[in-house]
Amino acid sequence: MCTLVILRRPGHDWPVLIAANRDENAERPWRPPGRHWPDRPEVVAGMDELAGGTWLGLNDRGVVAGILNRPDSLGPDPRLRSRGELVLEALDHADAVAAAGALSHLDGRSYRSFNLVVADNRDAWWLRGFGADGDGRPALHEIGEGLSMITAHDPNDTAGSARTRLYLPRFRAAAPPDPASGDWESWTRILASRDSLPGTGPGEAMNVATDSPFGTLSSSLIGLAAAHVAGGKAVFLFASGRPDEAPYLPVE
Repeated sequence: MCTLVILRRPGHDWPVLIAANRDENAERPWRPPGRHWPDRPEVVAGMDELAGGTWLGLNDRGVVAGILNRPDSLGPDPRLRSRGELVLEALDHADAVAAAGALSHLDGRSYRSFNLVVADNRDAWWLRGFGADGDGRPALHEIGEGLSMITAHDPNDTAGSARTRLYLPRFRAAAPPDPASGDWESWTRILASRDSLPGTGPGEAMNVATDSPFGTLSSSLIGLAAAHVAGGKAVFLFASGRPDEAPYLPVE
């Protein structure tokens, strides 16, 4: 189970801020963010070397996309397509509205269930893929203003997700990061936390560390500027390891 946090502030110089921890089997090979796809030179994303897709990425037009598993759908299914393809397909588009609209028409039964987030500096969307259930079309929802947290469950689902129940209030109480000055400390401190609610275990921490190969492998921070701020530039920072052990470095 991964975690993605998104703060939407329309009218602000930095209207969208995103943080994400990736939880995965450490034995599954991957590469840190880069331009790994010759047929998609405008995409910067981490690469899943096993299936060729990605969990989170950004394109040169300022579109961000990230994917998370739904409950009980961890790992690949050889009968189905990789969910990491969906992020690359979203990043083929020039804005979040076009990306979300296009992917809302795909046949989600070709994939295991998923949560897909697509955003730019104007709009943000959440697509819920039901896997083999339903008519195949993902459910499309706009992500509203303010801070939202997405895990394997629906956004801000404090009843279903113990991680959300513990950490959503912490993120909402924290001062927003300031990408212009490079100050993300209020969020990185939370992303590095290994706290979990009593009775839930380390798997419900923000930063997962267990005795098994599964755990938090990396962490990302993305800030999308408004169009009047240096042409709508983006900031992308990446920690190539657990966020309490690896530094956040700029992604070129």
